[in-house]
Amino acid sequence: MREIITGVADLLFPPLCITCGAVLGERPCLPFCPACGEGIRAIRSPLCPRCGVPFPADGGEDHLCGGCLTGKRPYAISRSLGLYEGTLLKAIHLFKYRGRIGIGEVLGRMLADFAGGQWGRDAFSVVIPVPLHRKRLRERGFNQALILAREVAKRFSLPLEFMALSREVFTAPQVGLGREERSQNVRKAFAVRKPHAIAGQRVLLVDDVTTTGSTVSECAAVLNQGEAEAVAVLTLARALDGTDVAPDATAPAEEVQ
Repeated sequence: MREIITGVADLLFPPLCITCGAVLGERPCLPFCPACGEGIRAIRSPLCPRCGVPFPADGGEDHLCGGCLTGKRPYAISRSLGLYEGTLLKAIHLFKYRGRIGIGEVLGRMLADFAGGQWGRDAFSVVIPVPLHRKRLRERGFNQALILAREVAKRFSLPLEFMALSREVFTAPQVGLGREERSQNVRKAFAVRKPHAIAGQRVLLVDDVTTTGSTVSECAAVLNQGEAEAVAVLTLARALDGTDVAPDATAPAEEVQ
């Protein structure tokens, strides 16, 4: 009966590529058409085993990057599914700036599958999304990191703590800022609101995009101050050049925040 119902649903409402809208084949493995699927560059070895930044050479062994060799990170490990370009960039923009929540849920399941291939179920004890300031949350209507984190928490059968960490300071948009400017922009912007939900926990911190790592690093440092046992970072995409790609010029003003 389930097969019959699924077949009828596919006939009436055929699955579409989430970025270009092309009709997908029967029971597609990914939510993208072949052309869009080829526009996703997954991050693979060789990469830095600590911060997850990929190295340009194909093949070779993982090794620490210069930043991890010369400085300490407030998190134990960071991983991203793919590069912030092409299809993945377009999908994130449709989700984050155009309010396509359904796309966000699909991306969240992709991120959860990726995380499941990286870590075992016992690696963490709680999932926490990078929070939005309440003003930004009112403007956007949703926290994109929370939607992604919800799917990850389901995959690992873990509690989702979205009130434990808060963004206390309304900061300027990170888009267009350099590395040092980004770091200064988010300094002291976050606070632990529920210490009992943090202390002694192995935290998986989830966000949509890693650029310089300033935001997740500040969050991880605050979680460490709240006596978290350890913090790992998981993001959907990574921007290699250290700068976010702003939405197109016709987008509403809120989209560049």
